[in-house]
Amino acid sequence: MLDLTEKLLQSHPIYNGRIIRVRRDEVLLPDGGHGLREVVDHPGGVGILALDDKGQVALVRQYRYAVGEHLWEIPAGKREKGEEPRITARRELHEEVGADAERWTDLGTLIASPGCYAERLYLYKAEGLTFTRQQLDEDEFLEVRFFPFEEVVEKCLSGQLQDAKTVAAVLKAKVLQENPCALEVFPLH
Repeated sequence: MLDLTEKLLQSHPIYNGRIIRVRRDEVLLPDGGHGLREVVDHPGGVGILALDDKGQVALVRQYRYAVGEHLWEIPAGKREKGEEPRITARRELHEEVGADAERWTDLGTLIASPGCYAERLYLYKAEGLTFTRQQLDEDEFLEVRFFPFEEVVEKCLSGQLQDAKTVAAVLKAKVLQENPCALEVFPLH
């Protein structure tokens, strides 16, 4: 197999923010040449496909400043340093939806934009929901609504839902619903 690995020669910090860091790396290319790579480091996050007892999906609507649009998405959030993704998922579901789940299914990991963005998103399906109240972050404003699962699938396929983690989680869950395989279902304590 051809080795296509690029090797780091030098790294230059460009920006260190509250959530992300940006750096420009000089790399040694597989053919011996040199290249520049701009990388956004991010601590990673989670996305939760939460299904209530009627099989409806919790979606949150919020304004996404970077794209200048209101988007419907599955509940999601950033991992804290050293935090296990499963713990982040439970925390974010509680914060954004005001829910906890009895059963969790690991839907895998998503790398949304590997050309420059070093974020891994861990996707989960949450079922057996019990509800309390939301505990949104101070700078977080969102609306929660439950939609029938099949309607959400159609919204993904038609392009009405464009958020990558939402589309991936919903379509993975749809495929698994029709073709179950050995995915890990676990309680989250």
